[in-house]
Amino acid sequence: MQSSKRILVAPLNWGLGHATRCIPIIHELLAHGHQPFIASDGVALTLLKKEFPELPAFELSSYNISYAEKGKNFKIKMIWDSPKVLKAMAKEKKEVKRLVKEHGLNGIISDNRLGAYYKKVPCVFITHQLNVLSGNTTWMSSKAHQKIIKKFDACWVPDVQDKPNLTGKLGHLKKSKLNIAYLGPLSRFEKKELPLIYDLMVLLSGPEPQRTFLEEKLLSELRGFEGNILFVKGKIEDEQVREEIWTSNGNIIHYNFMKSAELEEALNQSKQVLCRSGYTTVMDLAKLEKKAFFIPTPGQYEQEYLAKRMQKQGLVPFSSQEDFCLNDLSRIVDFKGLTQFESQTDYSALFSVFCGTGAVAFSRVKENSEPTSTSLST
Repeated sequence: MQSSKRILVAPLNWGLGHATRCIPIIHELLAHGHQPFIASDGVALTLLKKEFPELPAFELSSYNISYAEKGKNFKIKMIWDSPKVLKAMAKEKKEVKRLVKEHGLNGIISDNRLGAYYKKVPCVFITHQLNVLSGNTTWMSSKAHQKIIKKFDACWVPDVQDKPNLTGKLGHLKKSKLNIAYLGPLSRFEKKELPLIYDLMVLLSGPEPQRTFLEEKLLSELRGFEGNILFVKGKIEDEQVREEIWTSNGNIIHYNFMKSAELEEALNQSKQVLCRSGYTTVMDLAKLEKKAFFIPTPGQYEQEYLAKRMQKQGLVPFSSQEDFCLNDLSRIVDFKGLTQFESQTDYSALFSVFCGTGAVAFSRVKENSEPTSTSLST
């Protein structure tokens, strides 16, 4: 029996995906008798505080990440913002060091927060991007990311190790000296047999201004949709707001946000889903075995890669944000939809990294991370 540890869970505030995939990790920490502490900023911190109001939560320095207004300028905007990110990382390291000392923390789980690290306690890095796609500079961005990951005691990848898998070349390296464990896909949801209420669910998230651009485009296009639509905007605010618009062909119910339990029910009650191709969303849809349509964030290489990969495999169609029109949704019926992995994760073994027995744990985790059923391939 592992002794109780105080573990800081620190997801990156880049859309909602990093925060939401930490939810099952936090639940497992609690189930194994550990005490999670939450640290992030912006909507990621707000979301986790709503999900776990009883847990200690702290604000870290923001990276102030935003997308370029035009997808073609995505890379240059990231390069332009890099000094700002490096400055935030330096502040973040000091803040994390202070939290460790003030609260007697025994370990850190960072989901892509590059500065959420302190060398005097075991530190784990969660990422699905061992390779960071950036066009003709992919080799450089991948090497830089791997160099940062190497500072951590372990790297947890939310996918399976072998083929078939969800991430493809994003989450798999041909050769690596990194201490990698494959968790299997992470999702806060469970598949439930519920009556279908909504013909289409729209699920938005991601940094501005692209989230708003897509919201405005979809609100215009979907007025001609035949059937009932549930439209979740992904705007984490103090109070939940519900609005309903009746059209000649059905109705559109709007929510600014939903908490996990509400989202789980709504997704299970939806025939098909229209959303970004962010990896956390892909994992959720696979768990729920949903048919979907993807619109990747303009200029974000990772989402474009995942969308193209899923379409090539005959699983989920996609369109660019600029070219999307209502008729594109008719393509969904020609695709299989996503299928869940039946993988087993030994969280006791994973968490032993915080108890000084991590080397044994990782060999056991890798043995248990192979899928037993799926329709995906690389």
